[in-house]
Amino acid sequence: MKLLDLTLDSPAENLALDEALLEQAEADGPQEVLRLWEPESPLVVMGRSSKVATEVEQERCAAQSIPYLRRCSGGAAIVTGPGCLMYAVVLSYELRPALRVLDQAHHFVLTQMATALRALDLPVEQKGTSDLVIGETKFSGNSLRCKRNHLLYHGTLLYDFPLELIGECLGTPPRQPEYRRGRTHDRFVANLQTTGVALRNALIAQWQATVPLEDWPKDLTAEFAEQRYRQDAWNLRW
Repeated sequence: MKLLDLTLDSPAENLALDEALLEQAEADGPQEVLRLWEPESPLVVMGRSSKVATEVEQERCAAQSIPYLRRCSGGAAIVTGPGCLMYAVVLSYELRPALRVLDQAHHFVLTQMATALRALDLPVEQKGTSDLVIGETKFSGNSLRCKRNHLLYHGTLLYDFPLELIGECLGTPPRQPEYRRGRTHDRFVANLQTTGVALRNALIAQWQATVPLEDWPKDLTAEFAEQRYRQDAWNLRW
């Protein structure tokens, strides 16, 4: 697996790069990549089918100059920023045919992630469809995008994030896992007791991402950012 530890200058470019890595793998044949990045300022990232009016507190975001953009994968809106490590893995169906079954894809990736974090003495478990938790508190939400020959699986890892921003920027999610039991954001989420450097090293080791990805898709990233992720027609479509 190749490694790309790269945070680009804008939210649009960072979301575009995840999608571009998936499309590059589709075009070039079996290719697997681990990407790590961390926004320089707070950002709301909505799911592909998220409804802005119900999932995002737009006035509060505007008052704090927090942008809200839509990603290519499903799931509900999240808040990220400094203190929240973002990861993405592009995985090949040719190399891992079992991942064509969605439950298997969730199980495989989240098991990998949990194993990596347990190496840091963190008692991580999987709950719900695609959450990682310690005890009953969530620190990682995840989603996926499937193509013909590859899938993109990406998510969040809270470790030093101002958690109050989540309740300020997001409304009540439209779907909640049973284990949440109606808890508000501030009672449901928590930071991992570790560092960004430790998280990066643990993920790189677990995924065996030892070869740097030199030829990342710069042109395609720029194209997606301009034609999609900077456009209200995409970000505000629902």
